[in-house]
Amino acid sequence: MHTQQKEAVTTGKNVRGKVGETMPEFYEPVLNLSDPEHHNTMGAFLTLKDPVDGEILRSAVEALRVRFPYFYVRAAVRGKDEAIVPNDLPMTVRNTWKPISFNTEAANFHLAAWKFEGRRVAFEISHSLTDGTGVLPYVQSVLYLYLSKAAGSFFDPAGFRLPGQPIPESETGNPFRDLDVDGAASLYQKKPIPDFFRLARGADRDKTVFCLKLQESQVMRYCRAFDGTPNVIVSVMLAKAARRFDPSCGKTVTAMVCFNHKALLGNHDNYRCFVGSAFLDFPGDRDLNNVAKACTIARGQMMLQAQPENSLWEIRQMKQGLPPPSPDIPQASVCVSYLGGRSFGQLDPWIEEFYIMTSLSKITDVLCEVTCVGHRFFLAFMQPFSSPDYFRCFLEELTYAGIQYELLRSEPLRLCAIR
Repeated sequence: MHTQQKEAVTTGKNVRGKVGETMPEFYEPVLNLSDPEHHNTMGAFLTLKDPVDGEILRSAVEALRVRFPYFYVRAAVRGKDEAIVPNDLPMTVRNTWKPISFNTEAANFHLAAWKFEGRRVAFEISHSLTDGTGVLPYVQSVLYLYLSKAAGSFFDPAGFRLPGQPIPESETGNPFRDLDVDGAASLYQKKPIPDFFRLARGADRDKTVFCLKLQESQVMRYCRAFDGTPNVIVSVMLAKAARRFDPSCGKTVTAMVCFNHKALLGNHDNYRCFVGSAFLDFPGDRDLNNVAKACTIARGQMMLQAQPENSLWEIRQMKQGLPPPSPDIPQASVCVSYLGGRSFGQLDPWIEEFYIMTSLSKITDVLCEVTCVGHRFFLAFMQPFSSPDYFRCFLEELTYAGIQYELLRSEPLRLCAIR
């Protein structure tokens, strides 16, 4: 463990900074959002049509250093402060699925790394630096360069962020520069449910991920039929699965639904992580068999919380130094994060699977990351235990809804750590 990490762990000091600077702004990343059990990392996991060529991948990764300099960084001590500074060492690209630790020699002291094995390839990074919306353009651009050579195909460069292009201020600057953050006022703050339905029970702590593939047409048809969006529909199904899993428990099932503060406030380019959360409550006495009513209520709760005014209020609290939620304090039964109707464009035919995975904390018992590529939805169903019982209940809800699924794999959830 390096000096800045030791100090952060022992003093609780946040490591915040802009590349090359030591005086942080409120919107800069906070690196000390991890502990020995929760490393706060995330990754994009893909399966390609053909086996990955490691040398071509390494070349593509290194070529994009000039276009995405904010991902080629390390933590460093600057006087009495810590900062994020450029890292001139190559970002590692390893031919193994075995995890490594960021900020160590194994990662060339980077806070991100690539890995591949067979047809699978993944990019992992400190979640403090960015989120799914920040990672996606980078992964798309790496695959653009990689497939241009590996597949011997020409792709229109429009829509990709490539070497030689200017980096806009909206991508790297203050994402809230033109907003009156200091004058923000909240319209609505939901009161938390203190005693909600829990799924993590017993001593089983073997973190597991189940990877599902669904047809986009079936999911969207269900959404239209029941007044839902993908994140609301998945939340309702997770709540129904909880009732199926333990019908005798009358506690409220609370679903945390993630959304993007930046996009809600008009910035769709910035790479930094500003994730908001709406809490959807499903009380024990609510009839979830009336799916249309359950979805309508859930959407209403979502719309009430995910408003620009509320987002700006949360940004104001961040600017005033309010600490982020502790990863050790439970807040919800389940969590749903939907990257949105994203696509790799011309690259879609070469991509067979695309998942977002995130390290688990105690904030929620089950985390479901949803992506969509090539007219297929992909769900990474992550849990801090190995028992498949609750997951099977979720599959039964999909079957009951008439949504066909393909379980592609189940495996231990092993992401890179941070030292």
